[in-house]
Amino acid sequence: MVREIPEGRVASYGQVAELAGIPRGARQVGRALGSQPDGDDVPWHRVIQASGRIAFPEGSAQYDEQSRLLRMENVAIVAGRIDMRQFRWQPDLDELLWKPTPAWDEE
Repeated sequence: MVREIPEGRVASYGQVAELAGIPRGARQVGRALGSQPDGDDVPWHRVIQASGRIAFPEGSAQYDEQSRLLRMENVAIVAGRIDMRQFRWQPDLDELLWKPTPAWDEE
């Protein structure tokens, strides 16, 4: 599900869990993202807390990296928060069912 989040959009851990069929599985999503090997192409930086905050402590290397990657995608972070009304990914059913298969799936 994380690979489906388009550039310039974010989703909460809980939203990803719900879309993946794991109700109340936000922590599982966090653990799965945290265990990704270096160099993996999963856009982990697009997953944030439901409040719009980055889950890492402000000033940490992870926080700085996630902020940098989001800003590169023109996601605004104001006072340590992302406006979920503006940047939250809200796929409709057609997008979830009929989105073209990504190139990584064709290998």
